[in-house]
Amino acid sequence: MVSPTVNVARYSALFAGVFYGFYHRRTLQAAHNENKVQHAAHDREHLIAEAKEAWQRKQVIASSSDDVVTDPEDPRFDLEKLIAKWEKAT
Repeated sequence: MVSPTVNVARYSALFAGVFYGFYHRRTLQAAHNENKVQHAAHDREHLIAEAKEAWQRKQVIASSSDDVVTDPEDPRFDLEKLIAKWEKAT
């Protein structure tokens, strides 16, 4: 039979270990959550920068294309302007 002092020491060590594990997991989870937030913010910034670059490229292409609409489904489509542009290119 084990003495009561040894049992108290065992259970004290067990509860201290459980408490430490709980505390350590909370600190690790908090660090992980903060990392996720920073990563999400970085991803949003990257997507915004990518969208701005795409918009700028679109604006440059639109301004250099002499406002000729090449889509026949577009209501602003003008066949004469398109043919004139093709003749200029060749």
